[in-house]
Amino acid sequence: MGSALEPGMLNARLVLERPEETPDGQGGAAVSFIAMASLWAHIEPVAAKADEAAGTLRVAVTHRIRLRWRGDLAGGMRLHKGERLFEIRAFCDPDETRRYLICDCEEIKP
Repeated sequence: MGSALEPGMLNARLVLERPEETPDGQGGAAVSFIAMASLWAHIEPVAAKADEAAGTLRVAVTHRIRLRWRGDLAGGMRLHKGERLFEIRAFCDPDETRRYLICDCEEIKP
C-alpha cells in the first residue's frame, strides 16, 4: 500500500487499549489494559520470524497498522481485534499532516 490512505481501506475494527498499573500488595504492580476507543484500521502483515529460546519455538509476527490520526497514542498501548492482540512498538505520522498514523506492531499471544 502506498502512502495514500483511502477510507475504504480501513476495514478492520480494532480496540485501542492503554496500560494501567494497580498495586499488587507486595510492593509491585499488576498491569491490566483499559479500552480507550474503538476505531477502524488497515492491518498489513509485514514479517514472521521464528526464534528458539529455552527449548521452545517462539514465532514473532509483525504488522503495519494504519489508522486515522489521533493525538493520544503513547508507548505501551496495544490494539486488539477479537482474540488477536497487537502491541504497538512504534508509530509515526508519515507525511506530518495529522491525517493518519502508521503503527509498527507485534502480534502477541495472550
